[in-house]
Amino acid sequence: MSPTAWQKSSFSGSGDGNACVEVAATGPHLHLRESDDPTTQLTTAPATLAHLLRTIKANRP
Repeated sequence: MSPTAWQKSSFSGSGDGNACVEVAATGPHLHLRESDDPTTQLTTAPATLAHLLRTIKANRP
């Protein structure tokens, strides 16, 4: 199932043309893509993405 409702990252700013990360949900999966290349998507589970984000936040300077 392909996602149809993509949400833009709040860190991307407003307006069209900004390079940003977008996320969409389909059933139990989350889909991530970069606006510059929307045909390439990463599909993951919410818990896996949450773990990645916690790890990134814990290790930033």
